[in-house]
Amino acid sequence: MLNNIANNLGFGSGIDTAALVSDLAAASRTPKVQRFDALSRAAQAKVSALAQARSDLDSFADSLAELSAGGTLRSQPVTSDDTAIAVTANAGTLLGAYAGEMVVSSLARAQTNYTGYITSATDPVGQGGMTLTVGTTTFAVTVDATNDSLNGLANAINATGSGVRASVINDAGSFRLVLKGESGAAKAFTLAADAGAAPGLAQFATTAMTEGQSASDASFTVDGVAYSRATNNFNDVVPGLTITLKKADPLATITIGATRPTDVLKQTLNDFVSVFNTLKRDTAAARLANNGNPALRAFERQLSAFISQPLTTDANIQSLSDVGISTNRDGTISINSAKLETALRDFPDAVEAIFNPTRDGVRTEVTDPGITFALDALRDAAVATTGPLEQVRAALQRETENIAKNRERMETREDAYRTRLERQYAGMDARIAALRATQSYLEQQITLWNNSDS
Repeated sequence: MLNNIANNLGFGSGIDTAALVSDLAAASRTPKVQRFDALSRAAQAKVSALAQARSDLDSFADSLAELSAGGTLRSQPVTSDDTAIAVTANAGTLLGAYAGEMVVSSLARAQTNYTGYITSATDPVGQGGMTLTVGTTTFAVTVDATNDSLNGLANAINATGSGVRASVINDAGSFRLVLKGESGAAKAFTLAADAGAAPGLAQFATTAMTEGQSASDASFTVDGVAYSRATNNFNDVVPGLTITLKKADPLATITIGATRPTDVLKQTLNDFVSVFNTLKRDTAAARLANNGNPALRAFERQLSAFISQPLTTDANIQSLSDVGISTNRDGTISINSAKLETALRDFPDAVEAIFNPTRDGVRTEVTDPGITFALDALRDAAVATTGPLEQVRAALQRETENIAKNRERMETREDAYRTRLERQYAGMDARIAALRATQSYLEQQITLWNNSDS
């Protein structure tokens, strides 16, 4: 009877306490992990939606800036003879319907002189001083024991900083000294040996050298007005244009005009509508993902206001709405092609100015921001420390960090709970072992009692 009672109490039942501890710990930890996983996925969805809107804005602004900087969206100068002159428009220049005529009588040239053949570039040439005169400025050239050679003389001339460049040319084993100055008549130069200098230096005086060409200014006319310049590259004759002279022909008249990228402007405006709508859609998605965040709602209002924002000071065409872009009921925008065609026909310079910021007379201040600077300003404000996109990004970062910290604290608590379970069930195992020992003793005693009764 006592044996049956012991068995009914569960002595020696062989419970798997390790599995029991694992199951109990999992039952406590799993729902908490699932909750944090859900929070992390939700936070990541918010971050991804915001990042997409930020990426749209960056790509939008950068693409427009590249197009504007590259000159694709502004009129470009053209000439009737690209082999004679090259013409480029300076940044911020609107050429409109510019037309002019140019005649190039002569190119600006630099003076060159060269010596006869000399057998060695390293043998002594004579020591002493020489005077290099460029215009009205003189420079001292010294040949002494440290640089007494053709190479040494060339290095001494180059070290003066006079603008005259000396080169030692190897021509089939013989050497010549070649001097070249800067272009323009005012940069003509002479080189002469000083009194008392070694006789060998006299051969390097310009009076003893052969003159390859003389220094001269460029001579040309623009629309019948005569000009001269010390270089063949200048930007102070036709406002907004940099001109490079390549070939002189006093009998040839070269025309300069401008070609407007009308088709590119149309395509860019249509592309603008498409990209802007993508930005609006992704910003709205970011707002919804962030539970209607008011900062993102404010940014959406700024985007909507951008369409009517003044971009130029032109009386007729000031904003995108003036070229046919309007806002639809759903917040997207569309373009009225007929209104755009009319604007391009009647006010082509003003339409072009929307994409090309213009500057004041000294080109230091932006007077008409154009869409490029205006969009940059919108982006800079949005991502500034107090800007809506940065505020939401910072809040999401804090949310993500808090989720990670809370998850870490949860894991610490669950690890402690599992440790307590392991300690408790280890104690239970010890007590069960003791009970088993007692059971074994009782079973022995019962066996003895039964034997004695019989």
